[in-house]
Amino acid sequence: MAKKQKKSAANKRPSKFLYWMIGLIVVCIAGLVILANLPKDGFDFDYADQPFLGEKSADVSIVEFGDYKCPVCKSFTQSFFPLIEKDFINTGKAKFYFMNYPFIHPADSTRAAVFAEAVYTELGNDIFWKFHEKLYDKQPDDTSKENVELNTEEFLTDTLKEVTSEENAAKIASIYKENKYQKQVDKDLSYVEELNITGTPTIYVNGVKFEGNTYEEFQEMVNKAAK
Repeated sequence: MAKKQKKSAANKRPSKFLYWMIGLIVVCIAGLVILANLPKDGFDFDYADQPFLGEKSADVSIVEFGDYKCPVCKSFTQSFFPLIEKDFINTGKAKFYFMNYPFIHPADSTRAAVFAEAVYTELGNDIFWKFHEKLYDKQPDDTSKENVELNTEEFLTDTLKEVTSEENAAKIASIYKENKYQKQVDKDLSYVEELNITGTPTIYVNGVKFEGNTYEEFQEMVNKAAK
């Protein structure tokens, strides 16, 4: 009789399979909670006070991290960007932001970035983009000794004169000396560090890094983000 009671008690114990199932359910629930708390659109950039092209209401935000001394960035600006502008910016599907990663030349790259930030804040978005494009246009194709001291204060001021008045250019040259706009560049660099960006140009679409190699792959990524 005692033996039967012992066997009956043993049968009432939960099986290892039941413990395993409960553990699996707990893990799945935890995974769903983690996924629910992940950003829906990738990295959460603060787009305020950043130069951009396009309509603010566009669903897709494209970010380029660039360096004004970077020859690949020049190529991107002259060949890849016009396609983005035609297909996505001008159609209202996306807006395009430029953020700084000045790393190629410690002085020249940073000087150009800070100067451009002063142009954007003091003279506005339209003048910034004209200056931005002009800087890349005037970058030599040969990035040897000729390019080492390209972005001097004098060069930057003279380049700005090509897209605005001499008065405005003199104003920016004076403000630049005060180093007021280094903080904007530092903000961009904080993203570079957080995202472990290692080169330019580096592109993000709604906070997700573009890892492809062709414009067709980029189109597909932007179109998916738009949906």
